[in-house]
Amino acid sequence: MVFSSLTFLFAYLPVTLALYFLTPLAFRNLVLLVVSLFFYGWGEPVYVGIMLLSIFIDYSHGLLVERFRDRDRLARWFVGESVVFNLMLLGFFKYWDFLAVNLSLLPGVNLPVLGLPLPLGISFFTFQTMSYTIDVYRRDAPVQRNPIDFGAFVTLFPQLIAGPIVKYKTVAAELNKRQVLAEDFSAGACRFTVGLSKKVLLANAAGELWELCLGAQSAGTLTVFGGWTGLLAFGLQIYFDFSGYSDMAIGLGRILGFRFEENFDHPYLSSSVGEFWRRWHMSLTSWFREYLYFPLGGSRRGTPRTLRNLLIVWFCTGFWHGASWNFILWGLYFGLWLILERFVLRDALAQTPAWIKHFYTLVVVFVGWGIFAIEDLGICGRYLRTCFGGGPLWSASDGYRLRSYGVLLALLILSSTTLALQIWSRTPERARRVLTPMLMALGLLASTAYLVDGSYNPFLYFRF
Repeated sequence: MVFSSLTFLFAYLPVTLALYFLTPLAFRNLVLLVVSLFFYGWGEPVYVGIMLLSIFIDYSHGLLVERFRDRDRLARWFVGESVVFNLMLLGFFKYWDFLAVNLSLLPGVNLPVLGLPLPLGISFFTFQTMSYTIDVYRRDAPVQRNPIDFGAFVTLFPQLIAGPIVKYKTVAAELNKRQVLAEDFSAGACRFTVGLSKKVLLANAAGELWELCLGAQSAGTLTVFGGWTGLLAFGLQIYFDFSGYSDMAIGLGRILGFRFEENFDHPYLSSSVGEFWRRWHMSLTSWFREYLYFPLGGSRRGTPRTLRNLLIVWFCTGFWHGASWNFILWGLYFGLWLILERFVLRDALAQTPAWIKHFYTLVVVFVGWGIFAIEDLGICGRYLRTCFGGGPLWSASDGYRLRSYGVLLALLILSSTTLALQIWSRTPERARRVLTPMLMALGLLASTAYLVDGSYNPFLYFRF
C-alpha cells in the first residue's frame, strides 16, 4: 500500500485516524502498532513475522544493554549482537542474490540464487532499530521497557516504508506522551496534501518524460539534447517522488502527534556537492555520519584515514540503495567528488562565481542520477557518452518532447526552488487563511483525478 493510492487515501487513512482519535491516550500506541502492522502486511503478509522478530531482537537487546551497563564489555557485546543481527537480516534479503551471482563467477564457487522478494522498507527499519541499541549504550536515548511502545516506534506507518529514518532518541518523549492540537492536525494535513501533489502531479509527469528519453536510448535515436533532458527529468522525478513522500510522512506524523525531522532542503539550489548532500535525504546522511563516519574516526586522524573513511561511507551509501553495481559506482562517484572538493577544489571553488558553482554542482549531480537510474552499466555508459557528444545534437523528436513537456519542465524547475515559499510568506495572513483550504482541496481533487484516470504511478524508493 502506498500513500499515493486510492486505497490508502479513502479507506485505510480515514479508518486509521478514526480508530486513533477515538482511542484513549493510554492505548494509542497499541492502535498504532496494530494498524501499522496491517499497513506493512497489506502487500506481503508473510514478512510481518520478520518485522516482529526485528522488534523482539532490538527491544530485548536494549534491555540487556541497560541491565549490564556497569559491565561495559558485556554491554558492548549486546550492542554488537544487535548490529550483527540487523545487518544479517538486511544482507540476506537484500544482498544474497547479488553476492551469489558475483561470487559464483569464482572458480569452484556455486551459490544458489534464492529470488526472494525484498521486504518493504527493510533498509529503513533495520537502520532505525540498529541505532536504538547504539543510542541506549551511548546514553543518548532512554531504554524503552514497554514492548508495545517500542513496537509502535519501529512500525510507525508514516515512515515505515521509505523514511525519513527516524532515530528513537528524537521521538522517545513523544512515544510516552503526546497530544494533537487542532493546529497540529491542520498543519499535518496541509503538509500531507503538498507531498501528495508533488508525488502524483509532478513526479509522475517527470517520470513519463524520463521514460520517453530512455526509450530513445533503446531505439538508438537519443541525442545530446535528449540525453540531458532525460537526466533532468529523472533528477526532478526522484526529487519530487522522494521529497513528496517525505512531506506526506512528516505530515502524517504531525497529525498523530510526532515531529519528524526534515529530510530535504531544496537540494538543487546547492553550490557544491557537499552542500547538496547536506540538503538531500538528510536523515540518511545524518545516520551514516553519526553511526559510521564518526566511529571510523571521521576526519580526526589525518588525511589518509579521512580518505579511507569517506570512501567506506560512500561505498555503503551506494550499496544501501540497492544490490547492483551501478549503485556502488554511484556512491563511489559522489565520494570521489566530495574528496576532490575537500582536498583539491576547495580554494578554486571559494574564488568561483556563485552561478558557476551552482552549474557545476548540477552537472555533477545529474550525471550521478544517470548512474543511479540505469542499472545496466553498458547502457548507462552509452547514455552518458551520448550526453557528452557521442551522438547528434538534436532531432525532430526533441522538438516534439520540448513542445509537449516544456511547460511542465519549467514548472518542475521553479517548484524545486524556494520561489513558492517566498511568494507564500509575502502573502497577507488573511489571504493565506482563505487560500489554504482552497489550495489543499484543489491539490487533493487533482491528485485523486490523476489516480483515478492514470496508470503511471511508480514509487522509486519502494525498492530500497
